[in-house]
Amino acid sequence: MRRLTRTVAAAALATALALVSACSSGSDSADDAKGGDGKGLEKVTYLTSFGQFGRDSYAWVAKEKGFFKDAGFDVEIKAGQGTGGVIQTVVGGQADFGPIDLTGGLLQVGNGQAKDFTVVAAIQQRTMAGIASVEGKNIASPKDLEGKKLADTPGSVVRNLFPTYARLAGVDVNKVTWVNGEAQGLIGMLGSGSVDGIGQFVVGQPTIEAVAKKKAVMLPYSNVMQDLYGNVLITSSKIAKEKPEMVKRFTAALLKGLEYSLANAKEAGEILKKNVDASNPVAAAAELELMAAYVRSGNTGTAIGTLDSGRVAKSIAILQGAGALKQNITPEQIIDFGLAPKA
Repeated sequence: MRRLTRTVAAAALATALALVSACSSGSDSADDAKGGDGKGLEKVTYLTSFGQFGRDSYAWVAKEKGFFKDAGFDVEIKAGQGTGGVIQTVVGGQADFGPIDLTGGLLQVGNGQAKDFTVVAAIQQRTMAGIASVEGKNIASPKDLEGKKLADTPGSVVRNLFPTYARLAGVDVNKVTWVNGEAQGLIGMLGSGSVDGIGQFVVGQPTIEAVAKKKAVMLPYSNVMQDLYGNVLITSSKIAKEKPEMVKRFTAALLKGLEYSLANAKEAGEILKKNVDASNPVAAAAELELMAAYVRSGNTGTAIGTLDSGRVAKSIAILQGAGALKQNITPEQIIDFGLAPKA
């Protein structure tokens, strides 16, 4: 009887120890899944503005340095295909956040092509949109674009804003031919000589020269349209309305990644290379160094990400004056200034 009692007791003890071990193991796994702080990470899908270049590397930096995780997010980063594509994907619910060119967004809303997205922060205080070419194409000024073939994605702000740029720069838009291309393949098209120029952010110059092996020629839109913002961060109007605190947390983490990237361009380029094997870390770092001047602007406050209603109204006036908008719009129609960082 005593042997039976000891056997039962030993079995009970073994079972208890196994349960304790299982519970301990399960608790560790749960903590790992929750980031180790007991709080669950919210899954978020983020689109880059245009492909996977240095100018967008701050998103990977925010993820790599733990800024997203510290804010409570598990972020998947996907390549965007320009303003139109990012808006469509975010509004359609396939992504939660992404950058678009603000002017491109104004054009889409003002011409009835898009709705139901909300701007929550600025990425660049001045537009980086422009046309890029290389030496040997006889392009040195906007007028030289006449008779040339240009490539870009159909939804790119460079392409959609081109008629306004052409009008202000004295270019006959009917003498310029546009063909379609994918974001990641445009520089290859330019380098191969199949087109004379491409739609490109001006900070893309180092990457163009690294890929095309030729000196780049840049025609910035800001030379003729100086009041326009560059990229801004958007989310769907539904998320902005229903989850304002979540939007603020995500925005703060992303902008922290942006600020870190500008201060540590070389490291940011290496982080991009780690996550996007085809990227060039040296060119990526050079893009960020060029982009710094566009991210900070003294006339809109020192804080990164701020937006000014008066400046946006000027942008709208420029587009209306050029006949680029079919309907009147106001800054508040697409921007939630209550969610944007304060100057």
